[in-house]
Amino acid sequence: MGIIFDIKRFAVHDGPGIRTTVFLKGCPLVCAWCHNPESRSGEISTVRKTVCVGDRCFLEKEIVGREISVSELMTELEKERIFMEESGGGVTFSGGEPTFQHKFLNEALKACKQAGMHTAVDTSGYVRWEILEEISKSTDLFLFDLKIMDEELHRQYTGVPNKLIHENLIKLLDMGKTVYVRMPMVQDASFSETNIQQSLDFLSGLSRKPELINLLPFHNTASHKYERFEMENAFSDMKSMDKKELEGIKKQFENAGFQVKIGG
Repeated sequence: MGIIFDIKRFAVHDGPGIRTTVFLKGCPLVCAWCHNPESRSGEISTVRKTVCVGDRCFLEKEIVGREISVSELMTELEKERIFMEESGGGVTFSGGEPTFQHKFLNEALKACKQAGMHTAVDTSGYVRWEILEEISKSTDLFLFDLKIMDEELHRQYTGVPNKLIHENLIKLLDMGKTVYVRMPMVQDASFSETNIQQSLDFLSGLSRKPELINLLPFHNTASHKYERFEMENAFSDMKSMDKKELEGIKKQFENAGFQVKIGG
């Protein structure tokens, strides 16, 4: 059994084509700009939320997460098969960090492959290599986050170091796996000349390059979640970034020989 907190149908930003994205609970990172803060805990949780009707407000309980078996999940995914096949899409496992529930993830990936579905895993890369290597056998595409190159800053903003992440990215590419590197561009954090240049230097030095670089502009659409779940939001006052702000960075990476897309 696995624990998920959402299934998003008709997703178009989580890999090629029209996809169904399955969000698993649990994550070892605590990214300051996290868009799914409800995913951090790997357990089903009950949270309080304030509901207002007119000028009257009251507290209500909300359950975040539910158990699901691989067979139950496949029943849900089969409903979307026609959209996947017609668009060249598939299934994407996200989170949280999907490898946090690596046993369930591996079984679900195997079932998807047996059903002829294209599979993608959206990962921070912060996971033991033996786990990543095992799930790679049933994964067609990795959406791999590259957040901040400086280790101390990475630890400051995500709660974990980044050496393991870099090592895993290199190993996946050397295996010949298809990888899209996703770079969140966050003001006052990753969106700096230093970090962008360090990222470009690192990726340019790899023996095998990722097939695509996704530059992901920060947006504050998750601010309501922090309020709803009564969680601290370090970027509550930060405005969403305009995609036009990333055109210069896109050009930098393109000039270095990379395929680049602004957004997912």
